Amino acid sequence: MRLIPKKTTKTRILFFLLADVFFIAFSVGVAFLIKFDGNVPQQYFYTIIKIVFLSVVFVIPLFYFQKLYFFSWSYVSTNELISLFKATTVSFLSLAIFIGALEYFSLFSDFPISIIFISYILVILLTGGLRLSKRVYFEVFRKTEEKEGVKLLIVGAGDAGEQILRSILSSKGNFYLPMGFIDDNPRKKGTIIHGLKILGDFNDIPKIIKEYAIESLIIALPSAGADAIKRAVELGRKAGLQKIKIVPSISEIMDGNVSVRDIHEIQVEDLLGRKQIILDTAKIENLILKKSVLITGAAGSIGSELSRQVAKFKPSSFLLLDQDETGLFNISEELKDKFPFLNIKSIIADTRDEEKINKIFNEFSPKIVFHAAAYKHVPLMEENPDEAIKNNVFGTKNVASAAVSNDTEKFIFISTDKAVNPSSVMGVTKRIGEMLCQSLNQKNRTKFISVRFGNVLNSRGSVIPIFREQIKKGGPVEVTHPEMKRYFMLISEACLLVMQAGAMGEGGEVFVLDMGEPIKIVDLAKEMIKLSGLQPDKDVPIIFTGKRPGEKMFEEILTAEEGTVATQNKKIFMAKLSNINPSSLEEKLEQLKKIIEAPEKEKITDFFINFVPHYKPSAE
Repeated sequence: MRLIPKKTTKTRILFFLLADVFFIAFSVGVAFLIKFDGNVPQQYFYTIIKIVFLSVVFVIPLFYFQKLYFFSWSYVSTNELISLFKATTVSFLSLAIFIGALEYFSLFSDFPISIIFISYILVILLTGGLRLSKRVYFEVFRKTEEKEGVKLLIVGAGDAGEQILRSILSSKGNFYLPMGFIDDNPRKKGTIIHGLKILGDFNDIPKIIKEYAIESLIIALPSAGADAIKRAVELGRKAGLQKIKIVPSISEIMDGNVSVRDIHEIQVEDLLGRKQIILDTAKIENLILKKSVLITGAAGSIGSELSRQVAKFKPSSFLLLDQDETGLFNISEELKDKFPFLNIKSIIADTRDEEKINKIFNEFSPKIVFHAAAYKHVPLMEENPDEAIKNNVFGTKNVASAAVSNDTEKFIFISTDKAVNPSSVMGVTKRIGEMLCQSLNQKNRTKFISVRFGNVLNSRGSVIPIFREQIKKGGPVEVTHPEMKRYFMLISEACLLVMQAGAMGEGGEVFVLDMGEPIKIVDLAKEMIKLSGLQPDKDVPIIFTGKRPGEKMFEEILTAEEGTVATQNKKIFMAKLSNINPSSLEEKLEQLKKIIEAPEKEKITDFFINFVPHYKPSAE
């Protein structure tokens, strides 16, 4: 969305409103002059005033409701012109019918109806011309004035590419000099967009960069997969370009509007994530709209992005809970700025505090709960298993039990691929969380749904920010093992699919997100070094430090005993799991509570081995 100062907006609305009234009056007057060859009979002078008044009454409200006073003059497009044509047509058609009825009752006797048609044509030309005038000026006159700037090639001649070019051409402080487009659609080659030609396809990138002395590349392919983007980047690099920028993914620009201010430097996330996600927004809206929603762990990487996505669906009240005071303040202020209409309540609390959690649920009665609060760092949890249990198991139990007691409709538990055949304390505690949700779902009205996915790109403490810092220092970049692989997904993509799974779930399911193909961590490191304009093992060394406690070489999404069932969303599958015995689970959790009162690592490990199927602790 483009933010326009309120004062400027009001001034612009008033300007166009007065201009439209003037053009309507002018059009009606000219229509009478045309009809009577410049000599209007005196008997029609009063009629002219009445027609002007009625035209304003019929036209202006429709213009208002068609949002013809709420647009950026520099960015006016065919959408606004189509809306103007529709509004003018409906207005004058209604006016003609109204005058015809009055004529029937002799209130407009002998009125020449052709006046309405002439006025209609003139109003379209004048009001449409005014709205187009600034864009015409930018594209015709300023184009000849501005001949200096960074020579730019835009990859992608779709809606995003067109909007980026329009934004550049109309920007006063613009330092880009667009030279043309690249697009792989052969039917587009040679066509012209805002005066710029589509010069070729992807294979032509190196040649065009050389021929036109291109200095910068903007990849405007928001709905393209990572492969297409990677190819464009590699071809740009091959031609010696360092300045490569990209339009955000489609999941980040859901309103469909893109400007030059939205572009950012190409990041490794753009080369690995950006999977096409198809959402059933009606179902998500049905889950969230006008309901009280609670997100635990709202200050974390997943929780904060989930908060941004949920806010778009307008919950009646929005509860953000975390024990991280600064992180919670930051996400709360961000949401209040972006969604001023939302009723946001920030709550500092620890999910392990059963009394506080019950008090929160009693006071606010959230209908939808996204439980994202958890300790997630594998090596740290190996060293502090009692804390992992308190937070990931009993913290989850406290929130889930409070949800049941207060008739929460849906409880969505954020799980992980590390819960499958767990080899770490973090993974096994998340698996117990899944089991707890399955158990509670069997006997209560609250529907419990778990969602598993792998690593999210650029989350706090993940390898990407760590590698980025290591590269900044000149290396070495530390990778645990040359064969270590992980699934990766963009945070925004994961959160959108979590909401979709929550909307689809009927209770008791463990959903598995399609994470695509696993990626070697060493390949990720090499790609990040290249993105920095450096060469792996030449400019920045890569060293291998060895597998850490609790880590697996490869994370599974399902156990050998589990299978999947397809759902209506091709990116979401459902794991087939055996039922949980609630009384047996409760008994085991009581045992676990006693064990962590005086925690001994060996006792905790033995308990996990006997309790959770397929748990195999890794050798330290």
